[in-house]
Parts: sequence; C-alpha cells; structure tokens
Amino acid sequence: MGVEFGREICGDRQSATSREWLVTNGIGGYASGTVGGALTRRYHGLLVAALKPPLGRTLLLTKLDEEVEYDGCSYPLYTNDWATGSTNPLGFQNIESFKLDGTVPTWKFAIGDALLVKSIWMHQGTNTTYIKYRLKRATQPLKISLKALVNYRDYHGDTQAKDWMMDIAAVEHGIRITANTDAIPFYLLSDRATVSSAHQWYYGFSLAVEQYRGMSDREDHLHAATLEATLNPGEALTIIASTEPQPDLDGAAALKARHVYEQKLIGFWDTNRSSTSKKSPAWINQLVLAADQFIVNRSVPNESALNESAPNESVGKTIIAGYHWFGDWGRDTMISLPGLTLATGRPEVARAILRTFAQYVSQGMLPNRFPDVGEVPEYNTVDATLWYFEAIRQYYNATDDDGLLHDLFPVLADIIDWHCRGTRYNIHLDPSDGLLYAGETGVQLTWMDAKVDDWVVTPRMGKPVEINALWYNALRTMAKFARQVGEPHQEYEAIADRTLAKFHRFWNAETGYCYDVLDTPNGNDDALRPNQIFAVSLPESPLSMAQQRAVVDVCGQRLVTSYGVRSLSTDHPDYQGRYGGDRYQRDGAYHQGTGWGWLLGSFVTAHLRVYNNPALAQEWLEPMAQHLRAHGLGSGSEIFDGDAPMIPRGCIAQAWTVAEVLRAWVMIEKVKG
Repeated sequence: MGVEFGREICGDRQSATSREWLVTNGIGGYASGTVGGALTRRYHGLLVAALKPPLGRTLLLTKLDEEVEYDGCSYPLYTNDWATGSTNPLGFQNIESFKLDGTVPTWKFAIGDALLVKSIWMHQGTNTTYIKYRLKRATQPLKISLKALVNYRDYHGDTQAKDWMMDIAAVEHGIRITANTDAIPFYLLSDRATVSSAHQWYYGFSLAVEQYRGMSDREDHLHAATLEATLNPGEALTIIASTEPQPDLDGAAALKARHVYEQKLIGFWDTNRSSTSKKSPAWINQLVLAADQFIVNRSVPNESALNESAPNESVGKTIIAGYHWFGDWGRDTMISLPGLTLATGRPEVARAILRTFAQYVSQGMLPNRFPDVGEVPEYNTVDATLWYFEAIRQYYNATDDDGLLHDLFPVLADIIDWHCRGTRYNIHLDPSDGLLYAGETGVQLTWMDAKVDDWVVTPRMGKPVEINALWYNALRTMAKFARQVGEPHQEYEAIADRTLAKFHRFWNAETGYCYDVLDTPNGNDDALRPNQIFAVSLPESPLSMAQQRAVVDVCGQRLVTSYGVRSLSTDHPDYQGRYGGDRYQRDGAYHQGTGWGWLLGSFVTAHLRVYNNPALAQEWLEPMAQHLRAHGLGSGSEIFDGDAPMIPRGCIAQAWTVAEVLRAWVMIEKVKG
C-alpha cells in the first residue's frame, strides 16, 4: 500500500491539511508542510536549516505562493489560512493527486487540460531544498508566478514582524537574503526563472495546530521575491533554497541523485533480508526510507581515544528523536538504533552512533539530550545508559565486531561501577536487595519524563520496574561481553544474581502483574502501566514464564490499542484519554493514558516470546500500514489518543516508533523463516 491520494483527500480542506509531509537532509535540517499547502504549524517550511548541525534549526524559506496563467485564466495553487478566520485562496481545490515518490512529496495540479507536477526534496548533507515544477501535459504554454515568503527565526519561535527590514540583494540566478547583521545569508535561486526582489510583510497567518496545542497561533512572513517563468509542454522549472551560495541548479540531476540514494537504502534492506524470499509489503519499504530521515551527523570530540582507534569515523552519527521539534536524545537514540540501522542492513551507521555516544559518557551516564542552544549535554536520565548496553548487544549479535567491543568495554565497565557506587540524581544500587534506585524531588529520570515548570507529572522516584529489568539485562550482557574480551565476568554475574533474587518484589500477586515502581515516597505504586513489558521483551527476563505470559495478557487486554500501547490503564483515576490543550493539559496527559507507538515493538516481541506464534504477533503491527497514510505521511507518529479512534498526536515522525515496528517485523520474519 503506497501513500497516494486523489481528490477525495486533496480536495477536502480538513483532510488535506491534517496530512503532513517531511523531507530531510541528513544533518538535522528538514522541509515540511501539509498536502493542502496551508501552514498549520510554526514548524512548517520549505527550508528549516540546521545551522549548527544537527541542531540550530532555523526557518528560512517558509513557502512559495504559486499562481499560474493558462488559456487566459488564472489559477492559484496555494492555500493560506488567515487570522481573520478566512481561507484564501483555495488552491488545494486544484490538486488532482498527491503521492510520496519514495520520500519525495509529489503533487499533480489539474489546470484546464494542463497537468503540472510539483516535487520537493533536499540534498543530502547540505541545507538545500529543491522545488521542481514540470508541465507534464498541455496544449499551450503555461506561465507560473511564485511569491517567495521567507523568515529567519528559531524553529520553535514565531515572528511578529513590525518594522523588520531584511537585506535582499540580487545575485546570479536569484537573490541573497541577509536577515540581520548576525545572520547567515541564504539564497533563493532558479535554473530559469526571472527573479524580482520584493520586501512586503504578509501579516496574520493562522496556525491551526498551534492553536490546538495552546501555543501562539499567529505569524508574519516576508514576501522577499517573485519568480516567474513560462513553461512549454514537457519543460520544467527548478527553485533552490540554500545556505550554499552555489548549489547545483540542475533539478533533474538532483532528483535523480535523491532517487538513487533511496534505492540504495532499499538495497541494504533487501540484502539484510536475503534469507527471506518473501517480498516486503510496500508500507514496510516506506518505513525503511523513513528510518533514514532520523539518522544525522554529529561532531565528536577530537581528543577522544576512541577517535584514535577509529580515525575514519571523525564524523559521528546520532538520531533525531522526532520531527518537528526534537533533537537527538540519548534514550531515544539507543532504543531506536537497532530498528533504524541493524534491521535496515546498515550496521556501519550503528557502529558510528555507538562510538559517538561513548565519547559523551559522564559519571557513568549517557546524555539525555543535547540542547538546541549551547554545547553542554543534559544527563538527567536513568534509562538511556541501560539501553546503551542493549543496543551494543544487538549490534554485536549482528556483526561479531570484536574490535568495537574491545574499545567500548572499558566505558561499559565504568558505567556499571558508577551505578553500583552511585551517580547523579541518587541513582545507585541498593545493597539490601540488589535493585537499582533512582530519583530526587523535582526531577524526572525515566522515559515518562513530562515536566511543566516545577510540576513533575510522573516522578516515579524509587525503583521503576523497567529500569531494573534493563539493569538485570545489562548485567547479564556485560558478563557475556567480559568473557568475549577476556576480562573477569564473575562480579557481573554475582550482581545479576542478586538482582534476580529480589526482582520477585515487583510481582503483585493481588493484581496478577508487576508493580510499576517500588519503594516510592508513598510506598509501592500498583498502577497498571506498560513499563513491565520490558521485563518480558528484553532477552534476559527476570520473570518466570507464567509471570511473563500474565504480563503480556494484561497489557494486551487493557493497554494495547491499534497503534500503540496506553501509558496508563483506562480505569485509573488519573487516566487521560485525549491529548491536547495548553502545556499543562498536554503534559498532564502525556504519560497518563496517551498511547505510544514505540511500545508496540516491545509488546509484539514479548507476545512472540510467550506464545511463539509469529503470524499472530505480526497482526498487531498491521494497523500501522493504514496509519502511514495519516498524520506524518510515510512515517510513524509519536503518540495517539488513548480513547478511540486513537487520533495521532505529537511529532508527525518519531524515530522509535518507526524503529520498533521495523525491529519487530524483522524479528517475526526471522522466526517465520
């Protein structure tokens, strides 16, 4: 099932604006918008450049307002929503169809007997967006006029222009725009258009999704230039927006290069699945392409000893957690790594990511996230570091890369040591029961990390069930690594044995499933949450087989939805079935019932473990095929309403959602094979 729509979607304003497309450049930049062409988010734009890759994302080219003249008539191809409440013009009505050609969004506009095709993509490795128009069918020439609306702001912000004057200068093939004295210039160029400078602010764009999110929903954009050209049947026009002064103007060659790049990605995937003759369904192939959108470059410290042992890996790799607004997070990166890289046949990318993050380990902890502004990572996470062990385990199982294991082993040993004796935020091994404790007042350390001002929504201070499942898995993994590299393993086995011996404390015999957190300031938390599923899905489980099956059954009966797993059972008094509203409302629901797509992967692999029925396990993934045609087209959303019909919310493309579906799919296919 490909991502393709006709007028039934494109010609309906609500349907066309609720579906969003995304293209990326491999260094953190992106372009994104709606099928219908109207701006609905502050994050939409044709060039959101990563000025300090992979962050420093800045909106440069917002949109092109296109109008064509054909056979004596004018046709608007663009749509704008205004603060007055009006929508004008209604250019979406001229869209005959939309599809993803790989990841390239492609529109067909019906203009009398003419058919105009529009495509958008980015050049891999640079902040450069291409917008190409091709007159596929016509009986006479068509004149096209494009008003370029620009900006220069942080992608989280919004612009109220007032008297802001930008410097717009003519250059060969177009214009150079310098927003202010400190700004990096950017360029708007064309292979054949006549470019006329302008400087007129358009005030009061209305952003519907920002209004729903309780955010500022009004913005201004500058009309910086008008580009005009006449196309004869079969001819094309390319517009290039870039921070590079001299990008390649050959749109046909650039589009071909994009398609060749994506064909290579599918080739890696097919090669990795060579043992399985069955062809992948189209929606899985689409997710393989989506997986690449999250993988980006990140610089690494030059003085690192790890760099000396791998001099060819001076450019590090990381994973953007989600589009539009997340950067690279340690937790999300380690959870996503197996699905985005190993499952897709790209172990060299996994290797680079693992090396990159090893160089940022501090006091036995991986960074939680890299801030958008500033250079100091934040280390407020207890689980990212433990997921690092599992990512390395899966990498080693796929590659037998003894060299990397030898290089990383001292880092891993140091991590275990820090956790045993204690590190930041009261993270430490409790000697009385061998379980890992984490938390201080006012901080949120697990993946359930919503916080608004001083309000920590789900503090989970104490001994969370998934943290101790991860800890146990990490210890058993470390013992195996020690044997492999010829280091003592007995201590890791002994610590793991103590953890296993006391893990029974998590079992709540009265409810028939695990406590979510032990030893909180208010006692043991018996809320039914999905975190216990990791005690089944991880390769080293501390639960008995009967307990594992009970966990899978209760999660399947009370938490699993078509597109993910609820973060809290519906019968809990704190359950929130809808996600929306201002920051307090949204974050108050974020982990209190909202469904999470990434949890589906662990549920499915846990189900496969206890029932050994690959066909049944795979059925849990199949609704995602329909989801790829909604919200972030061709990708997996971050979250979903807990209540039916489980409307997608949050990021339109989330790394761990895509990754976990792919990882689970590959695991099931291997079992079937």
